[in-house]
Amino acid sequence: MGKYSAAVLLGLPVRLHSIQLARPVDMLVDAAHWRALGFIVESSDGVSRFLPFAASQPAENEIAVHSALMLLDDAAFYRKRGVSLRSLLGEEIRHDGENAGTLLDVIVDRGGGIQELELDQNGAIVHVSALGSSIAPSRVTAA
Repeated sequence: MGKYSAAVLLGLPVRLHSIQLARPVDMLVDAAHWRALGFIVESSDGVSRFLPFAASQPAENEIAVHSALMLLDDAAFYRKRGVSLRSLLGEEIRHDGENAGTLLDVIVDRGGGIQELELDQNGAIVHVSALGSSIAPSRVTAA
C-alpha cells in the first residue's frame, strides 16, 4: 500500500509489535505545502500525544511504530505548528485558481506528502491533485 486515505488512517490503531498503544484522533497538516506532519493520538492512558508521520509505518490494519518513545508528550506544541485536518474538512478548495469543491479527505503517500484531495463538487465526489490546490482564504489557522 503506497497511498493512504487520511480518513482510513484515522480509524486505525497505533501499535507496537501488535500491542495497541493509542488511537489517532486527528492529523496535523502543513496546508501550504500539502504535507502530513503527524497524528494527534489518544494513548491508552488517556493522554493526548503527537506521533510524527515520519515515525509511523501505516499499513492496511494498523499504524505501526518501532518504539513507544515515538509518541511525544507535548501535543499542544505540535498543534501550534500544523493545521488540524478535521478543522479543514468542509472547507472550500481552490484548484488552479478556481473553486473546486469542499474538502472531504486527503490521500497521503508513504513519505507524508499529500498527493490528492477528495472533494465534494456539487454532490459528486472528485479527486484533484494537491499540487495547484489551496484552501480558500476564509480560515486557515493552526489547530
